[in-house]
This record gives sequence, C-alpha cells and structure tokens, in this order.
Amino acid sequence: MRDIAERLGVSATTVSLVLNNKPGAGEELRDRILKTARELGYSPPRLAASGTLCLLHIARHGRTVNRDHDVFLAEYVEGLSHGAKHAGFSLEILNFKPSAIERVLEAALANAADGFIVLGTELSREDVEAFAVLRKPLVFIDTYHDFLDFDFVDMNNEDSIFLLLRHLHDMGHRSIGMVKGAVETRNFRLREEGFYAGLRSLGLDSDRAPVFSVDQTYHGAQRDMQGILAGHPSLPTALLCANDIIASGCLKAFAEAGIAVPDELSVVGFDDLPLSAVVDPPLTTIRVSKAQIGRMAVQLVVARVRGEASLPSVKVLIGGRLVERRSVRRLEQAVAPDGKEGSP
Repeated sequence: MRDIAERLGVSATTVSLVLNNKPGAGEELRDRILKTARELGYSPPRLAASGTLCLLHIARHGRTVNRDHDVFLAEYVEGLSHGAKHAGFSLEILNFKPSAIERVLEAALANAADGFIVLGTELSREDVEAFAVLRKPLVFIDTYHDFLDFDFVDMNNEDSIFLLLRHLHDMGHRSIGMVKGAVETRNFRLREEGFYAGLRSLGLDSDRAPVFSVDQTYHGAQRDMQGILAGHPSLPTALLCANDIIASGCLKAFAEAGIAVPDELSVVGFDDLPLSAVVDPPLTTIRVSKAQIGRMAVQLVVARVRGEASLPSVKVLIGGRLVERRSVRRLEQAVAPDGKEGSP
C-alpha cells in the first residue's frame, strides 16, 4: 500500500480505503489505485458478495422501453453494476417484455434478492403503488411521483427542459413549440409541464405554443410527423422534442418535406443518445447522468438493506447538462421604434 501511495502521491489511508472497497475516494482516483495495484502485482482478498440486488427491467407497453432506447438503458445498467460492485453486492437483472404488472410482481415476490431497483419508465402511478406488496427495500429509477412513500431517483426533467428553452431564447427564438410522445410516460408528462412553465418564466405565451404529438419510436415519429406536415401547419421557429428518438425521426421527416434544419426550423432533443451526434444536423440536446442515477439508486437501496428501512422515503432528482451542436440557428430580433423586441 505504501508503494502504491508513493507512486500516485496519495496517502496510504486512501489506498487502504480503495483496496478494502470502502468509500472515500473519487471514481477516477479509485480506478488509478486499482490499476497501479495490479501493475505492482497486489491482489487484495476478494470477499464474497454480501447480498444480491435485482433490477426489474420492465417494459409495460414497449413504446419507450424498446430497442431504440437500448443504449440509454444500458448506461443505467452500467451505473447500477458499478454501484453494486463497490457496495459488495451482486446484481441480477430480470427482463420483462411488454408485461402485466401482476406478472412482474409475481416474479419479484418469488425472487430471493435483498433489494430491488425498478425501472419505472413505463409504469403508471397505480403500477408503482402496487409494489407495496414486496415488503423489501426497493427504489424506482427513471420515474418520479409526488406523495408516494417510495424512494425515487430520476433526472430533473423540469430544470433540464428550462436549459433547452433558455438556450433557444438566448439564440433569439420567441416562437417555440414542442413535439411530445403520443403514449404518455411520467417523464414525458414532467417535460411537457416543464415546457409550459419554462415558457412562462421566460415571458413567452405558453397558451399559444404549438404542441404536436407523435409516436416515440424512430420510425413512428417520422411517420407521424410526415402526417402532421401534410396538413401544412404553421410551424414555430424552434421545436423542442421530448427525447432524441422523437427528434431524430422528426429530422428525417423535415428533410423529406424540404424543411431545412436549422436554417428554416431549429430542433432540440433530450437524452444525448449516441444517435444525436450523428444525425444530420447533429442535435442540440440534454445529457442525462444515467450512470450517476444508477449509482445513487444502489446507495439508497443498500442503505435500506443495511438497516435504514424505517427512515423517511427519499426522492432524488439529478440535473442534466446542455450539449450544443448544430441543430439550432441564431435569430436576430427586430427592434421596434419604442425599443422593445419585435419579431425576428
């Protein structure tokens, strides 16, 4: 341990914490210490996992939890796996293709895991409430509900939507619409509510903002936007899409209709999927800290497993980060004779 500490310029105490799988060092430093330990031939004793956590990977209808979103969900699994390993737990995953909630609960009740992480993307409020029968520590990720006595870890949808709206506003856009998913999820609902609230906060008219509804698969969004454009709607100068899959499908529809993005219409997404960097044009979006959500969920459920089950429920919202690419055009605002902004 002293050799590792001297090589990296850290204390032997920090090295000891990492080699004994205890908190107290950042992820980057932890990885450097473990790498150096391997290089020096040090093999710490491997303790058996102190328990098992189970991820219930649930697709209720499959409109959002599907192949289009596999990369997004894989980052959740990576964060959960990393967090479980550092906490000394093994992680088991149960997959449920479009399934009734009764089938999910039946499988969970028969499972011997010490605690559960539940992918709540497609779960309704009533679905979440049904999990009270488990009587084991559990935490929901990728959803959030007020007034329910469960632990939740989710992205901060409202604040992240405001980051997008403020960016569009700073780029001169005053006519901003939204493209939402036709099949509602809790996150989509929160993003739509955040859209209206964000417009009001920026002094824009939320009552007249156009909102279009499309399927949330790539090809479904493309097809539905083609149908919308066939009706020759009055488009705003910018559209905020509920996620990157919807935005990417819409970009394809706009290109086929001869609508140039961003020259004629600016478009932003949400999630920062790998797809968003390679579509034409590359998409301005929100990067969601999915691995951080996963690690936080493990911390909460492990705390419950280790004796904190009686503490009040915890609801954690993790913010996103704006990623600027080339799908937004800057508009120059006209100035009226009275000095006030006019239309671009």
